Amino acid sequence: PNIDQLAKEGVRFTQHYANGPECSPTRTALLTGRYQQFAGGLECAIGTGNVGRYDDAIRLAKINELGLPASSAVIPKAIQNQGYKCAVYGKWHLGYEPKFNPISHGWNDFFGYLGGNVHYFNHRETSDLHVLFDDDLPVYREGYMTDLITESSVDFINRTTKPFLLFVSHESPHFPFQGPEDKEKPVDSGNWMDIDPQAYISMIESLDESVGKILRTIEDAGKKNDTVVIFVSDNGGFANAADMGVLRGSKSMTYEGGIRVPLIIRWPEKITAGQVSDQVSITFDLTRSILNLAGISENGNQSRSDSLVSKLDGYDIIDHVMKQRDEIPRTLFWRGKRGNRVWRAVRHGDYKLVTKEGEADPINAVYDLSVDPAETKDITDQRPDLKRKLSELLKTLYGF
Repeated sequence: PNIDQLAKEGVRFTQHYANGPECSPTRTALLTGRYQQFAGGLECAIGTGNVGRYDDAIRLAKINELGLPASSAVIPKAIQNQGYKCAVYGKWHLGYEPKFNPISHGWNDFFGYLGGNVHYFNHRETSDLHVLFDDDLPVYREGYMTDLITESSVDFINRTTKPFLLFVSHESPHFPFQGPEDKEKPVDSGNWMDIDPQAYISMIESLDESVGKILRTIEDAGKKNDTVVIFVSDNGGFANAADMGVLRGSKSMTYEGGIRVPLIIRWPEKITAGQVSDQVSITFDLTRSILNLAGISENGNQSRSDSLVSKLDGYDIIDHVMKQRDEIPRTLFWRGKRGNRVWRAVRHGDYKLVTKEGEADPINAVYDLSVDPAETKDITDQRPDLKRKLSELLKTLYGF
C-alpha cells in the first residue's frame, strides 16, 4: 500500500532498466553515472567474502583491488560540494577493502554491510564473516536488518538540518528468505538460497512498511514538497521467487525479466501526481538527474568531481517528466559476466538484441519490444539486416 501510494503521488515508469542484471554493476553505474565496465571487475556481483567471479574480477581480488575506487565515483562528492549532507544505510556491495568503504568514498554517514547479503538477524554472511559497519568500524546490533536500515534512515532525516542525499539501500527481498518473525528459523549456508514463499511475502510487507515510515518521517519533518523520492531496484527478481509478470527471464540475465525494474519518482512541488511514463530509462539517468537537481552542470570548475560530471552517460529523466516532454528513443547496452558465461544486450529504439555465450545453450536473438515485451518471438529471420546493425552497435561500446 505504501509503495502503491508513492506511485499515485508521483510518476511510475514502465520501461526503466537496471544498468546490470545483478546488483554490484548497477550500483557502480549509479555512483559513477557511467557504464560499469569502465570501473573494472564489477560486471558481476562481488562474491561473498570478496570473491571475484570472472577473469578481471578474480585478478583484482588477488591484488586487493576488487571494488569501486572512490576516484571513479561522482556521488557523493559532487553533491557534497553543493552543500548537501550525504548518507547511505544498508547494503553496499562495492568492495570489502577499507579503501572501498562508503566513508572512504566521502559519505558523511554509513550504517550497513559491505557484502551482497547477510542473515537478517545476526547480520553475517554465509561464511560467518562479520561485515556490519557503522561508518568505517565493525559494529554489532540487535534487530531485523530491514528495521535497522529504516531506523537509521529515519534518524538521519530527523536530525539533518542541511539539504541531504539519503541512499536507503535495502536488502529485502534478497535471500536468505527471512521475514521479521523468522528469528528462530534455522538458516545457514546449506539452505541460504532456499525459497520460502511465506517468508518472501513477509519480507515484501516489511519493506513496504519501511517505505511508509520513511515517507511519513519526511512529511512530519515538513520536507515533503521539496524532497525528491526515488524508489528503484538494482536488478530483476530472483528466479522462482519473484513474479516478473509477462517478462522473460530473471536476475543475472539480460532478458527483460533480468533488467527491467520498478522506478517511481515523487516530487510534489514539481512533478504532477499520477503520471505513468513509458520513457525508456536506465540507472545512470538517475545520476544525471540528481546532479542536475543539485545545480551541478557539465561545465564545472574542473575539480575531480566536476571533471567526472563531464563524462556522465545518462539523460535527465526528472526534467523529462517535469516538463512532460515527448518520449525519445534510446540506445542502451548491457553486459554481465560470471565465470565463462557472458550475457549481452543492446536496445535500440524498440528493438533489442540478446546474446549469451560460454554455456551449452547459447542465445543470439532479436525482439521487437513494441509488440513482444515478453521476448517470445525471435525476428532474426525476418530482419537479418537489423541483427547486423544491433551487433555493430554493441561493438561501438564494448569493442567486440
